[in-house]
Amino acid sequence: MSENLIEIKSLKKYFPIKKGVFSKTIGNVKAVDDVSFTIKKGETLGLVGESGCGKTTVGRTILRLIEPTAGEIIFDGKDITNITSQELKLYRKKMQIIFQDPYSSLNPRITVGGMLSEILKFHEIAEGEAAEKRIEQLLDTVGLRKIHARRYPHEFSGGQRQRIGIARALSVEPDFIVCDEPVSALDVSIQSQILNLLQDLQKEFGITYLFISHDLSVVEHISDRVCVMYLGQLVEMARREELYAKPNHPYSQALLSAVPLPDPRNKSKRIILTGDVPSPANVPTGCYFHPRCPKVFADCSTIHPVLAGRENHMQSCLLFPESYPTKEKAA
Repeated sequence: MSENLIEIKSLKKYFPIKKGVFSKTIGNVKAVDDVSFTIKKGETLGLVGESGCGKTTVGRTILRLIEPTAGEIIFDGKDITNITSQELKLYRKKMQIIFQDPYSSLNPRITVGGMLSEILKFHEIAEGEAAEKRIEQLLDTVGLRKIHARRYPHEFSGGQRQRIGIARALSVEPDFIVCDEPVSALDVSIQSQILNLLQDLQKEFGITYLFISHDLSVVEHISDRVCVMYLGQLVEMARREELYAKPNHPYSQALLSAVPLPDPRNKSKRIILTGDVPSPANVPTGCYFHPRCPKVFADCSTIHPVLAGRENHMQSCLLFPESYPTKEKAA
């Protein structure tokens, strides 16, 4: 049996651009453009990149909250890319998401207990007294009390609301959770509590995470491996220790140079990228990063690199000969 829980193969998500009275498609926004990776059981894979690079779209497409344009989504050996909504209901219990905003992701008109009991009833897990016991157990697991089940979302702080979001994700006992920037809206002191809670839950229940964030310090703390994303594509993928010690791709180097160091006496050389991020509706020729790359050379504007390298450290950059596309790779 495969050690990978999630296998993503050549995943694409294009949003059509329509114009005119007849809504004719005149182009596509390439939000996710040929992304492939795996996540092992019990592992945390970090996905980082600038805002708008497609990180959240990847997470939601894996869960089929957004339908993919092309590619394969394999969960525990089963291709779920094109399964029916009825079949997908069974996988909803196994795959969950923790949303970025703990304020807008909870229904303000329903109590915490009512929200959780609805989920338990819908998935035929528990009802009545059994549901009440399950809700009490869930709240205790995420550091809340039984009395909180009778309260509404507006009565909680941001950190408490995110704990409720985690309890909601845990309610169906999932194997895989997409953490979509779960701490970006929280104070730094609360961030560490939520991160520690996620790690404790992973140890206790063996949950697999896709952890999406733009904060590289947070990703370094929680991830086993890290994927760096730029303009809908992966540009580097490596073990956490390797990526943070020696990033290969110029984009990864620029991102890491911007991370503040805890000791002010240690000064890192900041790499400033010029220009704006190109539009995913009109991507550059060749390497997508070449208009902003400080190490650009002639081939970069005409040849599109492939993600290649060692098993534990791959990059998509023509500075590395293995990233030049061959006929086999192009096919």
